[in-house]
Amino acid sequence: MKLTMIAVASTVVTLSFSALAEDMPGMKMEGMEGMKMEPETKQAPVATADGTIKAIDSTKHTVTISHGAVPTVQWPPMTMAFSVADDQLKGLTAGDRVSFSFRLDGGRATIVSISK
Repeated sequence: MKLTMIAVASTVVTLSFSALAEDMPGMKMEGMEGMKMEPETKQAPVATADGTIKAIDSTKHTVTISHGAVPTVQWPPMTMAFSVADDQLKGLTAGDRVSFSFRLDGGRATIVSISK
């Protein structure tokens, strides 16, 4: 019985605070003109590396590159596929040595720029 009373009391208190929080439209905003009210979107940093193109898959929009260590993202040397726009691969073929920049976004590495 005591637990039920505590649960009911907790619910009433929680709902009271919730109702008070909804009263924000009446809040005075003087002196806050320069404050950003929208959340900033943080863009992932760009990392750079050098490597050799091992394969290009235009249907999957990927380029597989064997690259050296990438300290910016704490990667050891490896061979992996990167997402890429088709127009970025013009003039490139497997075996080419390239310098490239990429961005990590949600576990996906996407080429920002690539050149021989």
